[in-house]
Amino acid sequence: MAPHPSRREVLKWTAASALLPTLPVLASASPKKEVALRIAHLTDIHVQPELKAGIGMADALRIAQERRPKPDLILTGGDLIMDCSGTSATRAQDQWDIFNQVLKNELTTPIEHCLGNHDVFAMYRYSKGRQAGEPEYGKKWAMEILGLGHPYRSFDRAGWHFIVLDSTFPQTDSYTAKLDDEQFEWLVADLKKTPKTTPILVLSHIPILAACAYFDGNNEKTGNWVVPGSWMHIDARRITRAFYEHGGVKLALSGHMHLVDRVDYLGTTYLCNGAVSGAWWRGNYHECEPGFGEVTLYRDGTFDHKYVTTGWTADMKVSIPGVPVEVVA
Repeated sequence: MAPHPSRREVLKWTAASALLPTLPVLASASPKKEVALRIAHLTDIHVQPELKAGIGMADALRIAQERRPKPDLILTGGDLIMDCSGTSATRAQDQWDIFNQVLKNELTTPIEHCLGNHDVFAMYRYSKGRQAGEPEYGKKWAMEILGLGHPYRSFDRAGWHFIVLDSTFPQTDSYTAKLDDEQFEWLVADLKKTPKTTPILVLSHIPILAACAYFDGNNEKTGNWVVPGSWMHIDARRITRAFYEHGGVKLALSGHMHLVDRVDYLGTTYLCNGAVSGAWWRGNYHECEPGFGEVTLYRDGTFDHKYVTTGWTADMKVSIPGVPVEVVA
């Protein structure tokens, strides 16, 4: 049997234990999330010969790639040139030449492209005698320039699955934002074959879901909210339902509106990421400054996002037919 402690030892232990609450408590450090991929999302560049747009595009690329940490991937969000939907082939070629030259001079990061409505050649002349079967008509030209085998596709990178959609559905003298049945069926099939444990990022030009679509214009003047089908996906109901049923779609990036917003719906975050060109190279568009989105993807399926402004200064001395001139600071 162990001897009983002496009175002196008991007093010494008691005094020592009384000091314990005053000792610093070392909190266990929370595990740091592992970065999977850093992305710069540059959308609505609208490059053209005027308004120093080529310089502005080069500046945006330079700023994006000089960020620290440096992005691992650049996603473009469509409307890469000012417009080829209602212009001549010569004018369209001039714009694509600038776009390609800037990429050649400035790009040092892997890049993936998305088509926008302004990238669809001669779309507005379809009802005026031009036939869709002509070689340069529609999306084919932009796809060749951008090296795309198909207007929509998917790929995997750094543990994330990426889905690139084609939002532009041409109609007579116009377009609407939707997926035709063939593309929607492809989307559902692609989701089904992607494990639910794999986080998914969806890229589209036109927002699938956006709050800013309600405020880009006097859309309540009739007494009811009226949002054009070319501003936000008219088939958003079935797309968001497909995302919800899969459960792995964490993030959907878009542009088109030249505004920044965030909508969280049924487990997916929808981010509209402004515009590199701002108000088509004429400064801010409403409250939105020229800039791009910066997204950090983590291995656990979460992400961080910020909108990075470029500080672009507009040249207001140039007047171009068809280019919006209203600038709201």
